[in-house]
Amino acid sequence: MRIVIAGAGEVGTHLAKLLSREDMEIALLDENPERLGDLSANYDLLTKVGNPTSIHDLRDIGVKDCDLFISVTPHETENMTACLIANSLGAKRTLARIDNYEYLLPENRKFFEDMGLNHLIYPEVLAANEIEESLRTNWMRYHLHLGQGSLELCVVKIRSTAERIIGKAFASGIYNHGKYRIVAIKRGTETIIPRGHDTVEEGDMVYCICPKEYMEFMREELGKTKREIKNVIFYGGGRIARKAATELEHEMHIKIIEKDRNLCKELSEKVSHSLIINADGSDMEVLKEEGIQDADAFVAVTDSSEANIFACLAANRFGVRKTIAEVENLDYIPMAEGLDIGSVLNKKTIAASYIYQMLLDASVRGVHNLTSADAEIVEFEAKEGSLITKYKVKELDIPKEANIGGIVRAGEGVLVNGDTQIIPNDLVIIFCKSHVIRNLEKLFK
Repeated sequence: MRIVIAGAGEVGTHLAKLLSREDMEIALLDENPERLGDLSANYDLLTKVGNPTSIHDLRDIGVKDCDLFISVTPHETENMTACLIANSLGAKRTLARIDNYEYLLPENRKFFEDMGLNHLIYPEVLAANEIEESLRTNWMRYHLHLGQGSLELCVVKIRSTAERIIGKAFASGIYNHGKYRIVAIKRGTETIIPRGHDTVEEGDMVYCICPKEYMEFMREELGKTKREIKNVIFYGGGRIARKAATELEHEMHIKIIEKDRNLCKELSEKVSHSLIINADGSDMEVLKEEGIQDADAFVAVTDSSEANIFACLAANRFGVRKTIAEVENLDYIPMAEGLDIGSVLNKKTIAASYIYQMLLDASVRGVHNLTSADAEIVEFEAKEGSLITKYKVKELDIPKEANIGGIVRAGEGVLVNGDTQIIPNDLVIIFCKSHVIRNLEKLFK
């Protein structure tokens, strides 16, 4: 497969690095040679300095032979124009990064398809969706619906309150209740696929698959308590805050602190029930004046990863129980988690995961990137005659970096064990390191 990516910013570069590990031909185009740097020397990809809307440059990089053309520059108009030109030059499929939510509405999909724009992605909307889910399920670090809600992925930080499971080996039988399954443990910077001798320890981040009817059982086992979130402060009034506030302001009291006066005016026209405050959210006096001590959650989504991390630490000192930080510098993510920031978002990994999903085998129904674990949750559909249906789970050659968490059969979520027999049409939920997805695909062909 041949893929051309226009735009060597955060999303484009991360995606190019991710795809360069696959058996694909990747070309990366950008006007700024500094952004391309030493990518071609360090990764298996072609880089070229050029304009994404130049017919000459697109021809020169070989768009007419590409299976997918992706334009993810910071400029929506440039991305859409580049995709239209690429389509006319012969690209089989195109994808554009946009910043207009109206374009994503279902009724507009055919309009863009007819123009030659096959896929549209709005990373800030994807990040806002994660914030909304995180605030609604606030006793977890991360929450994801799988198999149309039949199974849930829950990521939880283990505290001393989880005394029922701390220090207990998996081989002890403590998890044989069949009500939830721990598919991975993040300990420091290490991601562990648990075996019989492994244990859960205080400070671990655990990744659990759970049928929805047992969520309360799992919450109690993990020593977590529910807290109602009513008062939320957003630090930063960009697109992520605007989209999240629009969805949440009818069920929560929202304050948005933004120091750019023009952006505040724009926000006041877009959100109708949130309080917009023109001030510097990094100022401790401002936070106190705006009632940080009474907030149930604090969400930092400015353009600065550092500012977001430090603001969340300040919110912790004021007693805020739920903090969320957008951290775009991947190197900062382990540090942010080590500092006990509640949830960490990275919109470029979210966007890259969304795009990556389109490139996988037809048996893959969904891919969800887990930023903190450098891993994925993949939803595979078991086909008639596929290898996965011919043996029990314990007899399958599953890579060590993967763990089957559960299946959805006829709309019902079920956990798996070694004796589980997967049958055709099952939706199989697998936690795995990113690099083994291609190996797993072979089991489903």
